Amino acid sequence: MIVCHKYKFIFLKTSKTAGSSIEMALSRFCGPDDIITPLSEEEDALRVKQGGVAPQNYLEYPFRYKPSQLWKFISRGKSLRRFYNHIPARKLKRRLGKDIWDSYYKFCVVRDPWDRTISQYYWRLRNEDQPMSIDKFLDSRHIDSLIRKGIGVYTIDGKIVVDKICRYENLEQHLEEVRNELGLPEPISLPQAKATFRKDKRHYSEVLSEHQKEKIRVIFSDEIKLLGYEY
Repeated sequence: MIVCHKYKFIFLKTSKTAGSSIEMALSRFCGPDDIITPLSEEEDALRVKQGGVAPQNYLEYPFRYKPSQLWKFISRGKSLRRFYNHIPARKLKRRLGKDIWDSYYKFCVVRDPWDRTISQYYWRLRNEDQPMSIDKFLDSRHIDSLIRKGIGVYTIDGKIVVDKICRYENLEQHLEEVRNELGLPEPISLPQAKATFRKDKRHYSEVLSEHQKEKIRVIFSDEIKLLGYEY
């Protein structure tokens, strides 16, 4: 997630939509007061190497917590993050305040739910010696994560609250439209991040059974209806 005061935009990050690569690219336009949430250590190192800005201004103020709450975080080795990667719009709006939320240009990226599900399947199971089947995956907690980090990010009470929804399927074109809208001085050029783990490069239509396709349609019915995706 990025909040850029310099160019007055908010990038809300959904999962499995090239979000990390977009954050790397967008951070090049950020200044010292902007909010940039952390990626992995490797990705943050790559971000800085390519001229981007490192994570900053995302931590919570300790005085907002009771001593017992602070100890709970510290004892678990966790940092106090006021802003984080896939923070939903409802929380971000409250934490930024009405003036910033209403006046800044907000955008995110969405992806065909069938394609996104298969991408998540391969990503989550990349290090498993005996990976679960797709059927078991569709019944697992990973699906809840996809919903929470998808439609749960860019909607509030079921309504879209961003100014621009970029489609993963037309990402280059839509990011150029964002650049023109914001007046960014150069194209949003994406580095490759998290793109080397998947060995099976088949299109999702060749991977999913008819039953699995229908199950995904039901699981993501709200998002499909909202965005107009079709199998």
